[in-house]
Amino acid sequence: ATLADRFQPVFMGSAFKNRGVQLLLDGVLSYLPSPTEVKNEALDLTAGESKLVLPCSPSGPFVGLAFKLEEGKYGQLTYVRIYSGTLRKGDTVTNQSSGKKVRVPRLVRMHAAEMEDITSASAGDIVAVFGMDCASGDTLSDGVRLAMTSIKVPEPVMSLALTPTSAEQFPTFMKALQRFQKEDPTFKVTSNSSTGEIIVSGMGELHLEVYIERIRREYKVNCEVGKPKVNYREALTAKAEFSYLHKRQSGGSGQYGKVVGWIEPLPEDAPGTFEFENKLVGSAIPPEFHSSIEKGFAEAANSGALIGAPVYGVKVVLTDGAAHAVDSSEMAFRIAAVQAFRQAYAAASPLVLEPVMTVEVTVPTEYQGATLGDLNRRKGVILDSGAQGDDTVVQAHVPLNNMFGYSTALRSATQGKGEFSMEYSHHAPVPREQQAALVGELGGGGGGRK
Repeated sequence: ATLADRFQPVFMGSAFKNRGVQLLLDGVLSYLPSPTEVKNEALDLTAGESKLVLPCSPSGPFVGLAFKLEEGKYGQLTYVRIYSGTLRKGDTVTNQSSGKKVRVPRLVRMHAAEMEDITSASAGDIVAVFGMDCASGDTLSDGVRLAMTSIKVPEPVMSLALTPTSAEQFPTFMKALQRFQKEDPTFKVTSNSSTGEIIVSGMGELHLEVYIERIRREYKVNCEVGKPKVNYREALTAKAEFSYLHKRQSGGSGQYGKVVGWIEPLPEDAPGTFEFENKLVGSAIPPEFHSSIEKGFAEAANSGALIGAPVYGVKVVLTDGAAHAVDSSEMAFRIAAVQAFRQAYAAASPLVLEPVMTVEVTVPTEYQGATLGDLNRRKGVILDSGAQGDDTVVQAHVPLNNMFGYSTALRSATQGKGEFSMEYSHHAPVPREQQAALVGELGGGGGGRK
């Protein structure tokens, strides 16, 4: 009945007071399926992550998932759930996310905080490994190209600027961020070269708040938090041609490189965000410079000219160019590509895209009108509204920039009875007046904040 989702055991208790914990564990044994009764599906990495049923058999190929990391006194402790095959102490396994081979130096079975050394474990077991370099969510295997979770990580939608309150705590602060990145692939850390800020990015307001609190509690580091910054993107909407000659003479050998071609938007269903096509005929540009030209265009696409945000969905086609027997170099052609992109980009009707979230709000029916009104004020598009018992469930698409502080607003408008969930949906063009304001605030020829 539990496997068929016809029966859902519910237990009351308090872990803090240790009430009902024993009954809960007895219930796990009585009502939840054993590993052999569950159908596990792996993703076949050789076939575009298509699903594949993985039998829970000790004799099958080894496949395990590193699902939790813990910093212990002996180093990183990695919890692994074994889905297929057998893992032995001293084995070498492949990390499917990085492609690297890692050794299993010590294998333990955990009993709360106590460890029991074991020599092997098989399908269905949960064990811990010491001294293994991997991240949370990595699949370990004996060579088969299977993954238990998608290795495609969603793009972060929100960023915060973090600074430790005292300079002495900076090394500890960075150590915490490195650990959290390993634990959570959706948590990203970058540094803003133009402002020197450390930028943390994640899947939402609460996601980042949890990590800031963990830095304070676990590492005793207090942080100053900058206003959340939304991860904008830029895109072009028209085709534009470029013909740019980079020529500089400064005593001795100079710099010379000319590139000709066009840029255009990629189709919406294109798999990547940047595409380079080489349509050169003949030897106008020697082959050794082709990779430098591609790198130059990719570098330019990392920072659009409107607000300095990455340019998504752009295709660059190189059709012609010119080189100099003495003055041409990889650097000259890379600079020519960067400047050619900026020259064409201005003529390609660029626009700014903002992340739009799918928001699901559940409120008592008497607050339905106020809730819909508030979502409309936040420029939300109502997708659906329906009754669920005494509650109303509203689904809407709302720009993330308009969702800051929504949890507080919803609680105060519904006497604390309303709740909502939010996940990334897509990026959409910002209104024209908002784009003009953003360009004025963040723009400056690609030097803006990402």
